[in-house]
Amino acid sequence: MAATKTTVGKFTGFADGRGAFFHKLAKNQNKEWFGAHKAEYEAGFASPMLALVTEVREAIDGSYPDFELGEPKVFRIHRDVRFSADKTPYKTHVGGVLVLGSAKVSHAMPTALYVQIGQETFAGAGTYGMDPPTLAKYRAAVLDDARGEKLAKLVAKLEKKGYALAAKESLKKVPRGVPEDHPRAELLKMKGLVLMFPPLDASEIASRALLRTLVGHAKAVAETVSYVASIVDG
Repeated sequence: MAATKTTVGKFTGFADGRGAFFHKLAKNQNKEWFGAHKAEYEAGFASPMLALVTEVREAIDGSYPDFELGEPKVFRIHRDVRFSADKTPYKTHVGGVLVLGSAKVSHAMPTALYVQIGQETFAGAGTYGMDPPTLAKYRAAVLDDARGEKLAKLVAKLEKKGYALAAKESLKKVPRGVPEDHPRAELLKMKGLVLMFPPLDASEIASRALLRTLVGHAKAVAETVSYVASIVDG
């Protein structure tokens, strides 16, 4: 018997644009409460997130001609508490991601989109954290006059439009051996490069308008995300 393919419907919005469900979950971090409200989470947040990321993938695929976009992924609501002092079992948000390529999702994977809805709501694209070999390639490219200047111009253009830079970790000073007044000092301090989208409008989160907004932002940053991915993958 052939396997049944799961049908993903169209995105019509999340159940709540202000994260009320997740504020309640934060106060009820126990299996009993979540079990009683699991259907509400699945229908109002997990399923819409899969629909949203699936549609964004279709819409922005042409913006990444040199990369294959990975399958849409929705992260588990359960926290990994094995190595954390915080033992609360549930995340207070739902997150979805589109990576470039087919490798396992990780902080080091370049993403065409990461979107999070809940107590903290935001979206962005890029590489959140770089492992040592990838970081070495990135810094070499930033130090190179031609490649570094191109990246700096791409980033500056986006910053003027309201996008902000972020990374899992950044140095307080430039790497050893680099002059403090290097023209691309801020890029050299970063151990990742994410373009954070302008804040999402709560009124859009509960409607299909969010899809249009995210597609627009994802397309706007695609050239920069692709460029970083190509220089560290080469």
